[in-house]
Amino acid sequence: MSIPTVDEVIDVVSTFFTIKGITQTTRSLELEINETDLKEKFQVLAQRMEQKNLIARLEKNLGSTFIIISRFQPPAARRSWIPRVLFAGTIATVMIDGYYRAISTNSIAKVGDPIVIAVFYTISLMGILGIHELGHIIASKRHKLKISWPYFIPGIPVVGFIPTFGALIMSRGLIVNKNMLFDVGISGPIAGLIVAVVVSAYGAYLSPLIPSATAQDLSTNHGLVEIHSSILMDATVALVGKHIPGKELVMSPVLLAAWFGFLITFLNLLPAWQLDGGHVARATLGIKWHRILTYASIGILAATGYFIMALFVLMFSMRSRDVKPLDDISPLSSKRKKMFPFIMLLAFLCAPLPFSILPQ
Repeated sequence: MSIPTVDEVIDVVSTFFTIKGITQTTRSLELEINETDLKEKFQVLAQRMEQKNLIARLEKNLGSTFIIISRFQPPAARRSWIPRVLFAGTIATVMIDGYYRAISTNSIAKVGDPIVIAVFYTISLMGILGIHELGHIIASKRHKLKISWPYFIPGIPVVGFIPTFGALIMSRGLIVNKNMLFDVGISGPIAGLIVAVVVSAYGAYLSPLIPSATAQDLSTNHGLVEIHSSILMDATVALVGKHIPGKELVMSPVLLAAWFGFLITFLNLLPAWQLDGGHVARATLGIKWHRILTYASIGILAATGYFIMALFVLMFSMRSRDVKPLDDISPLSSKRKKMFPFIMLLAFLCAPLPFSILPQ
């Protein structure tokens, strides 16, 4: 696609805004505009410019508002077979992991045929991850943001390790405004969380109960490990009727898949760096508080024992601190601002805590 001439760009911009002044440099075209009602018109303009391989950025300087036009080089499209291979590899590692987890659980209390349980475990965990990514895809399509297919990341299919390191989607377009940044960020965790709650209920139903004395003996003499649960998961277990005094719940592989789902939601909702919660925090609170909350989140991760994740966020946040929308002037909608405390509460409710809300 050929790059439009300066006159053509000016003609397009002038259909949306009144141009007060024009400054041309070797790298950009700066157009001073006069309007105050910017958000919706600029979104249409920015997306039209993107179609012409141009970036339109809205900035303020000394009380004046400028549209800065520069060239945009879209990321090169990846080979289409890579997401498919990674997806198949992730299903394989999750399936193997589920099979051995079922055998391990059966040695304590019968949960079912290892192959059948492995299939349920795989559907559950991949369903949580897949719906999470689908949430991002739907929000991106709604805002006309070009993105890649999900890249699922295989893990280590051995009991005690992680069968998958989640999935990621790469943006091939431009985040226009704070509303878009907020919506794309929050859509994935909310969608995945809904599935995690459903999986948690079914997983709790499948999980057997053993006497507390037996569980204590297994913990002392056979290395049975207690996994810290989240408030939402404890609530689900209680609703299903699997909290009985004098009994201990043996977590089935399907319930473990839900536990992974809550953990993934908690990590993604942290208001840090380029995590989903970081996008939400950046859109809601701006660059200064986004930076402060990034370091606070790193501290929370370290304090709760997730040292590798804390190091990961720290290293990458030092390389790319900000996700700046093209229109960083127009405010986030009031409806979205009011959602932010609720989103932080959800992060807390999904966090694995060293205590339980269920009475002992």
